Amino acid sequence: MINRPLVRALVTSAVLAAGLVLAGCNSDEISLANNAKANQPVPPRLVADMQTKNMDLQSPMLVRLFKQEAELEVWKQDRNGQFALLKTYPICRWSGDLGPKVREGDRQAPEGFYSISPGQMNPQSAYYLSFNTGYPNAFDKALGRTGSQLMVHGDCSSRGCYAMTDEQIAEIYSLGRESFFGGQRAFQFQAYPFRMTPANMAKHRNNPNMPFWKMLKEGNDHFEVTRQEPKVEFCEKKYVFDPAQPPNVSRPLAFNAAGKCPAYVIPDEIADAVREKQEADQVKTAELISKGVPVARLHTGIDGGMNRVFAAKLPDASTGLSEGGDGQGLALASLTPAPGTIPSHVNPPRPSDALLQNTPQEPVVAVAATAPPTRVAAATPNDRSGSFFSSLARKVGIGGSETTATTSPVSASPKVVTAKGGDAKPALRASEPPPRPQATVPKPAETRQATAKPQLKPSLGADSAAAPSGSTMAGAAPVVSANSFESRFSAVR
Repeated sequence: MINRPLVRALVTSAVLAAGLVLAGCNSDEISLANNAKANQPVPPRLVADMQTKNMDLQSPMLVRLFKQEAELEVWKQDRNGQFALLKTYPICRWSGDLGPKVREGDRQAPEGFYSISPGQMNPQSAYYLSFNTGYPNAFDKALGRTGSQLMVHGDCSSRGCYAMTDEQIAEIYSLGRESFFGGQRAFQFQAYPFRMTPANMAKHRNNPNMPFWKMLKEGNDHFEVTRQEPKVEFCEKKYVFDPAQPPNVSRPLAFNAAGKCPAYVIPDEIADAVREKQEADQVKTAELISKGVPVARLHTGIDGGMNRVFAAKLPDASTGLSEGGDGQGLALASLTPAPGTIPSHVNPPRPSDALLQNTPQEPVVAVAATAPPTRVAAATPNDRSGSFFSSLARKVGIGGSETTATTSPVSASPKVVTAKGGDAKPALRASEPPPRPQATVPKPAETRQATAKPQLKPSLGADSAAAPSGSTMAGAAPVVSANSFESRFSAVR
């Protein structure tokens, strides 16, 4: 039997030999895991946290990100087959405004549901380490949105990306790497403007992006009521979550982001739980609005945001469009150690002198045309070919041929979603931000050398002692073998 270290060495060597090319924000294109930075172990303390939370080191993971709160969450599948929160990371810097990315050069960080495969992991980024978000996905492309190489990376510097500290991205990168070696073919990346709470929905009620955000909230609600990675498809220029085959239908579902939606079903157990949550949230939102909760103010001259833990460490900085950046909030945050190194060239959001105190609504960002009414229609299936890395992993014995982050489907009688009078599912919209000012501190295009920055960063809160022998826990493969991630995220290409 081939031991795991040998398997890992074979996989890495074969990938290098095949010349798998990766991209990053202003980075060289180098193959996966070809340096010490990319091979740093998961910190022992985080491994211990997984054990406490009934998780395996190599179980599937999922990432959620929130701009307004400037937080990134890493979730891991536990041994019961559900996802649970492992750790929340404060975001050092993000750029743009609340709202989706629309065009190349608008400095917007993307919002939506994306799939991160091994080929999107970049060990040689000019920003220490990074992974590509996968923007634009099929939904973005159907709306004609453009942009490329939108990353989550280190160095606390952003031009449309989500920037962490080097220490943070090293930890996040190592978690993704271990999930891939455990058999996960891709992990889901959910990017939101803010946490989808009634308070935030009331606060941003007049933002023209709200129809798009309500669509994202539906995916958020699917995840929160099931604690399962939602299956994501696209049709009629909108997201569809957890669609399934209608009863007594043998033809496979075919989704096309720009085409008409086919007839599909959502299991009753999921649909009912989501509907119950949405109704409760709507009642709370209406109550807050009736009590006069003000809408978000217009902030001019601010590009993006920064978590207050970082803003409190910098002179004349603010959290920008993120929360908790004024007065006592920053004073308290200054007492909290920064989770990683803040580089001297960081360009934080600056306080704006032009806050419009009585602005009745948020600035118009962009509004897309209403999606056409849903009708039953066939569409061309998407390409579902596997990745080189995944095929190789299967050959050498890592995970099953169809291993994914999902668990057994909910057993429930489904409801067929068809069009009656063109009213089967709500039409949703998207939006476009105004142009953003250029970054004041340009980043070098070339990859940094070890002499310019230490090759390895100390782990966040890592124990001084080395990880105990045998720290790779038993049962490292995903809890449940199911269909491939590509079949659960088939339209993201």
